[in-house]
Amino acid sequence: MNEQTDPHASVAPRDVVRRQYLASAAGDLDALRATLAPDVEWTEMAGFPLAGTYRTPEGVTSNVMEILGRDWEGWTAHDDTYVVDGENVVVLARYTATHRGTSKRLNVRVAHAFTVRGGLIVRFEQFVDTAKVAEAATA
Repeated sequence: MNEQTDPHASVAPRDVVRRQYLASAAGDLDALRATLAPDVEWTEMAGFPLAGTYRTPEGVTSNVMEILGRDWEGWTAHDDTYVVDGENVVVLARYTATHRGTSKRLNVRVAHAFTVRGGLIVRFEQFVDTAKVAEAATA
């Protein structure tokens, strides 16, 4: 049993968010879904290829993570700085990947805002330079 599947794992907001990044990096969609509330609101920024708000853990992974994995080789969100205020967690991170269609590399800073309640992520909002993402995805 690891930190992602341990039922006694910390429910502290920072720890829950960190488990989400670890699950994402490992490609473990079951563990990622386990960090999300059943009524999660997951918002990808306007201008991002997957822009919109997705609900339910399955909706998030099928409409975001699975498509990123299909379109980008090695898509990773590298979390490095956490700012925690109660149930709110802002993470400064970096996306790296190579677009499968263009072979162009992406390396861009990003900020993620999470709200965690009862040990689950209930809200997520992405902030990223969408022009950099589009540039890597355009031939």
